[in-house]
Amino acid sequence: MAAYAVVVRDGQFLLARSPGPGGVPEWVLPGGGMEHGEDPYDTVRREVEEETGYRIEVTGLLGVNSTRRTFPARFGRSVDHHGVRLVYEGRITGGELRSEIGGSTDLAAWQPLDAVPDLVRVRMVDIGLRLWR
Repeated sequence: MAAYAVVVRDGQFLLARSPGPGGVPEWVLPGGGMEHGEDPYDTVRREVEEETGYRIEVTGLLGVNSTRRTFPARFGRSVDHHGVRLVYEGRITGGELRSEIGGSTDLAAWQPLDAVPDLVRVRMVDIGLRLWR
C-alpha cells in the first residue's frame, strides 16, 4: 500500500524525478510506500517532505488506484503483486524546495500543468491529475 500527493499551486504541479528503467529519468508523484503500522496521512506527508522538502497539509482524498501485475520468475516462481495506492490532494504549509539525497528520487521541481503531457512520466502522474481534475 502506498500514498501519493497531487500538489498544484499557481498552475504548477509538484513532481519528483526518479531513475527509470534503463536509466532514463521519469517524473513521479511525490509519495511512496507505507511503513508497517503507519497511517496513510502520515505516509503521504512524510514522503512529500523526504522527496521535495515541503511540508503539506492533506486537503482531501482524491481516490484509490488498484493495480495488479505479475513479475517474471526469479528462482523458479513468478510474483503476483497487488498494489493499492491512495491519492491525496495536498497544500504546501512550509519547507523549501529541495531534492532528495540518497533516496528513490533525485530531483524535485514544479512543472507547468500544460507541460505534463510532454514529460517522460509514470502512469501514476496521469492518474493523479485525472483524479484531481
